[in-house]
Amino acid sequence: MSRHQLLSRTSLRIWLVAHAVVLVSLSAWVLTVAFDTSVPTTTPLPSPSPSTRVPSLAPLPPNTDVFTVEDILQVEGQHFGISSPNAPWSVSEHEAIAEAAGFRPTLIEFFMNWTDEFRPEAIAASYQLGGIPVVSWEPWAGESYGVDQPVYSLANIAAGAHDEYIRRFATAVRDYGWPIVLRFAHEMNGNWYAWSERRSGNNAGDFVPAWRHVHDIFTEVGADNVVWVWSPNIIRAVPNVALAPLYPGDDYVDWVGVVGYATGEATAAQVFEPTLERIREFTDLPLLITETGAEPGENQVEWIRDFFRWLPTRSDIVGFIWFEYDKSYATADWRFTATPQTLAAFQEGIATIELAPPPEF
Repeated sequence: MSRHQLLSRTSLRIWLVAHAVVLVSLSAWVLTVAFDTSVPTTTPLPSPSPSTRVPSLAPLPPNTDVFTVEDILQVEGQHFGISSPNAPWSVSEHEAIAEAAGFRPTLIEFFMNWTDEFRPEAIAASYQLGGIPVVSWEPWAGESYGVDQPVYSLANIAAGAHDEYIRRFATAVRDYGWPIVLRFAHEMNGNWYAWSERRSGNNAGDFVPAWRHVHDIFTEVGADNVVWVWSPNIIRAVPNVALAPLYPGDDYVDWVGVVGYATGEATAAQVFEPTLERIREFTDLPLLITETGAEPGENQVEWIRDFFRWLPTRSDIVGFIWFEYDKSYATADWRFTATPQTLAAFQEGIATIELAPPPEF
């Protein structure tokens, strides 16, 4: 096993006893903007109080001279990432996941929509937990407003209707200094989000100009501490939607993300390979599985085992993010901790792969 493998199960438990602090998870982020046909005023989210912040396990330096985008892009091994209901705020939730896996996640994914201001404390919390923050940045006011939100149409974004907000967010990212992985407008090939070309009054060909416009603003303000992830859904649900016309180009993307879940398949290749074949027709950039899990059923345990047999065969995959949510938050219980059998399959599998090291600073 590589010298970069993370803490063993025994040493991890010792680490947890020494450092873990049980915190109260943040209450649901409050959306105060009423949605209508005008551009809503963005409202900063409440900051966690000192009693609910992640403890400073290792103080963060003031700039990116210690850990940079290049350090993220030059990854050795494959990242083990997690997305969970209270990430990155709940230490107890995160440490329970790490202990169950036997390894510490090195990617921590969480979601922000366009009524959320940039939150430095969320980035700090991720790094303090030993993971690189992966921000799923969603251009809408939130799912409670439905999948059609014309105020956030792709044409509006490209035309500059949201430039003030985008520039403010990008400037805050730049000023904070620490690098982030930014998964912008994911699953754009589906029809279940407002930024789909089939929703919100969008038209075919609208997605790429919107993406490039947002990226250009980050470039203009000097926010170069961002790893850009373009992340479609696997084509199983939308086989007739071409991916190439939705791709902004290698100059605007660093990693290609893929969202894919097992819903009865027996192998990981069945879930991912058809989509990866299409992607490889137009880009050779590294791949990141940005959401995955296996739906309960007769093939669930075997699929988890096969996932870890398949993953090392793809040297172009830099890592995966497991969607550690149950039915309280998602359409199914995707957790690897759902049953003793899924947990055992995950533990056995992850112990066999070469894991990426945690960020060093």
